Amino acid sequence: MSRDDILRLGADLRVDGAALDSVPEPWTLVLAHGAGQGMDSPFMESMARQIAARGLRVVRFEFPYMGEQRRTGARRPPDRQPRLIAAWHETLDRLADGGLGPERLLIGGKSLGGRMASLVALERPVAGLVCLGYPFHPPGRPEQTRVEHLRELQVPTLICQGTRDPFGLSQEVAGYGLSAAIRLVWIEDGEHSLKPGKSSNRTWEQNFIQAADALAEFTSAIAEAREWWRGPRPSCSGPMASIINPPKTLSSKWTLRT
Repeated sequence: MSRDDILRLGADLRVDGAALDSVPEPWTLVLAHGAGQGMDSPFMESMARQIAARGLRVVRFEFPYMGEQRRTGARRPPDRQPRLIAAWHETLDRLADGGLGPERLLIGGKSLGGRMASLVALERPVAGLVCLGYPFHPPGRPEQTRVEHLRELQVPTLICQGTRDPFGLSQEVAGYGLSAAIRLVWIEDGEHSLKPGKSSNRTWEQNFIQAADALAEFTSAIAEAREWWRGPRPSCSGPMASIINPPKTLSSKWTLRT
């Protein structure tokens, strides 16, 4: 499925990177925005550019409330969860109708977009899930967690979380008992948009690069795990092996939990 094929499915999709008729078909990440800003926010633009630079194709879309906000100019609250999930399925169905299968399909997003993608991953086959700043709980309300389904999640998952993110700090997340299919990558000094503090010696661009590098490594690990699964398996030593066939040990540089 080429970039032009995707664009023909609707002007409301934005596509970065890869892939005019690339062979083999490139990995595609369908990326949803967060609650407050649309698919063309500085965060979404920067992340899409960094991810595309690593050989993936990025397809962005907007939830209905954000499209309405764009049309009217009036701020709107996010749609209720059923409508957000329906928008995810509608977008993926359009891509599937255009020939994009689940074998090289990643879904994810920023904050709200990633949380909805994690629920969609329970309902349809995808190769992997990517959450960029997961809202584990509302700021200041750590008792109101949004993690129950993450304990049973089976799809390979990458969560990139800032170390200063008020939606989930490392000491909080460590106690959630998340699925072994989830790898957490902590972005140094990043807040919910991975942006470092003013006194930090890091830049926002460096944090985008770290997240994009982690995503590229994650995608490679999924691909390598598939090759390992197709071949002889005298022991469980391939990347992501604990997802495919839970081993006693995992001898890979890619560890699912950090």
